[in-house]
Amino acid sequence: MEKIAAHYMDNVRWFDQVLGVGRSCDVVSRDFYVGGRRSRIWVIDGYGRDAILERMGAFWLSLPEEAIKPLTQMQDFADRFITFSETSVTFDRQEIVTSVLMGKTLLVMEGMQGAALMDAKDYPGRSVGEPPDGKVLRGSHDGFIEAVVPNMALLRRRIRDPHLTMESHKVGTRSRTDAVLCYLEDKVDQALLQEVRSKLESIAVHSLSMAQESVAEAMRPKQWYNPFPKVRYTERPDSAAASVMEGNIVLLVDNSPSVMILPTTFFDFTQEANEFYFPPLVGSYLRLLRIIVFLISLLITPIWYLMVSEPGRLPEWLEFLSSPEPASLDLLWQLLVVEFLVDVLKLASLNTPDSLSNSFSMLGALILGDFAVQAGWLGPEVLVYMAFVSVASFAQPSYEMGYAFKLLRVALLLVTAAFDVWGFVLGIAGILVLLATTKPLVGRGYLYPLIPFNGKALRRLLVREPISRDNT
Repeated sequence: MEKIAAHYMDNVRWFDQVLGVGRSCDVVSRDFYVGGRRSRIWVIDGYGRDAILERMGAFWLSLPEEAIKPLTQMQDFADRFITFSETSVTFDRQEIVTSVLMGKTLLVMEGMQGAALMDAKDYPGRSVGEPPDGKVLRGSHDGFIEAVVPNMALLRRRIRDPHLTMESHKVGTRSRTDAVLCYLEDKVDQALLQEVRSKLESIAVHSLSMAQESVAEAMRPKQWYNPFPKVRYTERPDSAAASVMEGNIVLLVDNSPSVMILPTTFFDFTQEANEFYFPPLVGSYLRLLRIIVFLISLLITPIWYLMVSEPGRLPEWLEFLSSPEPASLDLLWQLLVVEFLVDVLKLASLNTPDSLSNSFSMLGALILGDFAVQAGWLGPEVLVYMAFVSVASFAQPSYEMGYAFKLLRVALLLVTAAFDVWGFVLGIAGILVLLATTKPLVGRGYLYPLIPFNGKALRRLLVREPISRDNT
């Protein structure tokens, strides 16, 4: 630890140089005379709360010299004359610099040992509106924002329990990004918590340029070939609070409106917030429907290709599926081209202004649908199946899981085309092996509670049960 200097002007020159006073236009410094002593504050413009700083400065300027003269420790001055509640005194230069860059106000006084840090900051941010990817018909319509402090308050508002713990960490050797572990002290798995904590503290990166995604990539096992998501994200405070009540850990990262829920298993992706705002029977139906539709979206095009690639494989009552209309492209290439074009449309829609989105959707549907069929490039059956697959992908609330199933569907289609029935069987076996060998970020296993088996936990994930005593 490098301590601050004993002489006032040495500290002023050092902090001016390191913080960039005169070099960076957003670093504000101001000199005061407090009780006849030279004093100086540093704050980042845009973070400091002007009303609080002005009120404290006016109070300090009114202090008589005899009130300040006997004081030699900054802690004594803070105890007597700094009325702001979030104030600390430190001697560590690096801690002081990091705190100022986080938005705190630094006060250094002549003849005082130590420096005062006042957390009188106000981060710029948007309102806590409902997230676009987690809308519900009933229930709360607030969502996390990019500032970690309001996000913690949204969780505190829902869990007013003294065991609720917010554990702060700094990640990134240069960015020093705030990361907060949120959990219930009396309910969390302590071994799991220690594993998450050690992985978080061992992250060796300069900056979290992609917020929670940077944290996830730095912590996840090195399985680049595995498309299954290792982390579950949510922008809904009620979903995060329910996970904390179940004993899970929520990781909040500054500058991100999404929080990570740990541990994450494959079956966690079967749940969605809307199910819990309907009666248990309706919620169970919606959950089972989502699971069935998503499994069909994985298998429908490979199975259809397998059935129609050779005549006589389909039973008589399904013979209408065995003769797709002829087209310029081979059936396999038709399916692959439409898979590719659907993703192109999704990427293009991300960059389309809202005012043009409807026109873009109509144009894309005309080009890919009617025109492609009339030109003889694609068969109408291919568009029907791919339209179902595209719609089914939106039934899964996790984008990461949706793209994992898409990549597996394309791989299964290619293997089936190459090796026929045996290729389909080997493809299904390969998907199951890949799923079984997926390493979670932390926890007992990616297929828990199926492997290792826990019947009660598995039933709760597959069926929407009535609210229990724990109300989770």
